[in-house]
Amino acid sequence: MMDYKSFIREVPDFPKPGILFYDITTLLKEPACLRALIDEFAKKYEGMGITKVIGIESRGFILGSPVAYHLNAGFVPVRKPGKLPADRFEVKYNLEYGSNSLAIHRDAIQEGESVLVLDDLLATGGTASATVQLIRQLGGEIVGLGFLVELVGLAGRKKLHGYAIHSLMSYD
Repeated sequence: MMDYKSFIREVPDFPKPGILFYDITTLLKEPACLRALIDEFAKKYEGMGITKVIGIESRGFILGSPVAYHLNAGFVPVRKPGKLPADRFEVKYNLEYGSNSLAIHRDAIQEGESVLVLDDLLATGGTASATVQLIRQLGGEIVGLGFLVELVGLAGRKKLHGYAIHSLMSYD
């Protein structure tokens, strides 16, 4: 297993004072790191009958698309408001430094489809919980939620009780 943390840049006071931002762009630019983390996610979920991989805007797109390819599944983006052109569901949620909304096309997931959610970060769980709500509105069955980084001290797992969560690395 690769030491992903050694490739992540820590940026203090971003996006606002008091926040320590874990910049994954320094990890993603390294071909061996990118290949290893995509392969690790794909291996974790292969053989589970996943038909759709959900990527949460925007860094979840980076992880979700190649994992969907490896799993022979479709890819579905969950987007911020005003980004999806067709009929959609939308849900509002809180995050660690504000609030936002997420949307999904109503025809993105069929009733009973096996769904994997991927994103770069699990912090307070607001974004992931909102995504779970969207998937449940469409009747999708959530097989798991995968994250590149988990900020354990923010207790995001509590909002996702009952779902299988896999994080490649964690910070206290």
